[in-house]
Amino acid sequence: MHYYYGKNLEGDVMEIQPYLVFDGRCEEAIEFYKIALGAKVTRLMRWKDNPGECDPSMARPEIQNKVMHASLSIGDSVMMVSDGRCTGEPKFQGFSLSLTAANAAEADRLFAALADGGKVHMPLDKTFFSPRFGMVADRFGVSWMIVTAQ
Repeated sequence: MHYYYGKNLEGDVMEIQPYLVFDGRCEEAIEFYKIALGAKVTRLMRWKDNPGECDPSMARPEIQNKVMHASLSIGDSVMMVSDGRCTGEPKFQGFSLSLTAANAAEADRLFAALADGGKVHMPLDKTFFSPRFGMVADRFGVSWMIVTAQ
């Protein structure tokens, strides 16, 4: 049997969980997502807490308090995050995270929170497929699509 975080993966429905690397800005991102999305930290390990041997580039004193791995619970989803190798600015390209809001008011709130310090790519508005849909890159450059189901 294969296990991941104590869950039996054989026969269970698979889940895709994004793993975002913030290259040294993970702590800031976690705090932002706690406020913007109501994220809850369910696991957080720092590089100094690494129980085993690691790549010498990851043993640098200046990154020991950086986030090696964290799991955030956002609604019914899990988003995993890390500081990675702390090499500079994070680069998030070629994907978007889609966030389904319960209603138009919630979509408006989420969109405004993610847009704070970010960049609106498509204003939140009514479309042929949703009462609210918009695209925004947050202050870290993570691309989000906000949509309401009804």
